[in-house]
Amino acid sequence: MKGIKAVIFDFDGVLVESVDIKTKAFAKMYQQYGSEIEKSVIDFHLAHGGVSRNEKLRYYEERLLGRHLSLEKENLLAKTFSDMVKTDVIKAPFVPGAEQFLLSYHQRLALFVVSGTPHEELYDILAKRDMLKYFLSVYGAPYRKFEAIENILMLYGFDGQSVVMVGDSRTDYEEAMIAGINFIGRSSTNNFAFPPDIKTIPDLTILHLYLQNQE
Repeated sequence: MKGIKAVIFDFDGVLVESVDIKTKAFAKMYQQYGSEIEKSVIDFHLAHGGVSRNEKLRYYEERLLGRHLSLEKENLLAKTFSDMVKTDVIKAPFVPGAEQFLLSYHQRLALFVVSGTPHEELYDILAKRDMLKYFLSVYGAPYRKFEAIENILMLYGFDGQSVVMVGDSRTDYEEAMIAGINFIGRSSTNNFAFPPDIKTIPDLTILHLYLQNQE
């Protein structure tokens, strides 16, 4: 694979089928405020995949509920959310093709994870799933995704055109464009329509075909 030297993965909805787990957790946290608020919470979550949970919580509390969110309360809500989802994410199935791709290519390409999940939680989930062995490094919040990507390019000396990010959200796409790298969209887990010139795949079973075409 002469053209592509590195692949950067989002985590939820790209490597692991965990988007629905987090959707249900946010819905449960805010269902007490009525169906309209609950729907708005779900819609915002799905439309802003890749955005950190703390940013989402600030939007829910301040914009939807119209109340001040102290740092202490924000951290408490974030911990509540983490307690609700972490075990299920550890147990969640791989996206079709993801595990086989990691097994087949982690010694042939430089692989990374860049996620909106808090870094320590992301690292622990990957460790408990025995996935850390596949990646040169992983980045979670509070890193912005484009900052993490730029850090990878700098540390490993990659040219942007030799790196591709695989993501499932507007955030993933936009931050990859800011960082100047290639992008592939997983199209099955959100309601964001990627631009027509962006390659999209239903899962990771055919990811290797795209990379081979880059040679």
